[in-house]
Amino acid sequence: QINFVACQLFALLAAFWFRIYLGPSHASSAVRHAFATLFGIYFAVFCFGWYSIHLFVLVMMNYGIMNMASIPNIHRYSFVVAMGYLTLCHISRIYIFHYGILTTDFSGPLMIITQKITTLACQLHDGIGRQAEELTAEQNRLAVKTRPSLLEYLSYLLNFMSIIAGPCSNYKDYIAFIEGRHVHMKLLEVSWKQKGYDRLPDPSPTGAVMYKLCITLVSLILFLTLTKNFPMAYIIDNEFLDKTPFLSRLGYLYVVTQAAKPKYYFAWTLADAVNNAAGYGFSGVDEKGTFRWDLLSNLNIWNIETATSFKMYIENWNIQTAAWLKRVCYDRAPWYPTALTFILSALWHGIYPGYYFTFLTGILITLAARAIRNNCRYYFLSSVPLKIAYDVVTWVATQLAVCYTVAPFVMLAVEPTIKFYKSMYFHMHVLSILVLLVLPIRPQAH
Repeated sequence: QINFVACQLFALLAAFWFRIYLGPSHASSAVRHAFATLFGIYFAVFCFGWYSIHLFVLVMMNYGIMNMASIPNIHRYSFVVAMGYLTLCHISRIYIFHYGILTTDFSGPLMIITQKITTLACQLHDGIGRQAEELTAEQNRLAVKTRPSLLEYLSYLLNFMSIIAGPCSNYKDYIAFIEGRHVHMKLLEVSWKQKGYDRLPDPSPTGAVMYKLCITLVSLILFLTLTKNFPMAYIIDNEFLDKTPFLSRLGYLYVVTQAAKPKYYFAWTLADAVNNAAGYGFSGVDEKGTFRWDLLSNLNIWNIETATSFKMYIENWNIQTAAWLKRVCYDRAPWYPTALTFILSALWHGIYPGYYFTFLTGILITLAARAIRNNCRYYFLSSVPLKIAYDVVTWVATQLAVCYTVAPFVMLAVEPTIKFYKSMYFHMHVLSILVLLVLPIRPQAH
């Protein structure tokens, strides 16, 4: 954990230096690629020691696939090899750590690299192996038309800004950033003359970085004060179960789930700040004219804590992973895209049984929540009081459903998961099944 924090803080300093002294106006793209790659490799070796060899092996294996495989199959081969290697590493961790999770073990960076490898392979397949009319608007925008060079490939996968904690970004966005076109492309989407500008503005990420560092600091304080004082394991303690009424157990479940979040808020927000400090992550201008630096943001804390639907919660948690799942699985699945996407998400996270309990439960609750929304929501839109009441009820239901779903994700093993669900009387499973049996299936609003 100390190595992780030290690397990320050093990466933050290096990112500021990279933007100021190795900006596109001061250094060539090759120099920027080389610096980003070498520092990324150094951070990986420093943080993970000899385990970092797994990162380099997977990267080079897939570079061979990218250059030798046929374009019609490049995304399939890359996906099978990357996910297969990641799964083998996950299996090895079961036997080495015996259900223990090392916060900064090498599988974290390996998971991010797997996302990048499969993202690039799919986008290369779209750019070379498919016709433009076969693609969605997003696929067309992100399609890669030529195979990257070795330096570009290594820089994209191993750069120091994302090697430790991600997030995954699109290849074209990253190359545009290295070449100095990243911000310019986004600014051209706005008519600046109508806003009174004689030339394109030069947005600085400093304000966004400082704001995200404040969130990081608050998250760290909450982690140190809350997380260890409210352990998830206490909700299956025999004495707690014997003496605590069901509703009180539900309330405590919400508290311990909230206490588990700050470490994710800390890691993902700090990673976002590192990329912004390097000048990467500009996403354009909002309707108020404010410069936005959330292209790589992995969460929206306000939307998470105020979510009134399971879908809204998922869309604002681990955003870049959700985008990856959509691009490589949901949009390409020949059948049952929701189920296949949840299964891929579980497999990507690892092979601990708790992950599969969480994501299989997530499928059931997602389908039930969708059925309730499509059948019932419009009855509550006729007046403001009804809409407020609906939002309050759905907020409570969403937060409790998420807590119920993610508890096995933290517990990992089968025995505590079954004990937990028994103590909860499997109520969310039962309610979800009843909803799906009773409510008619209506087409989902596009």
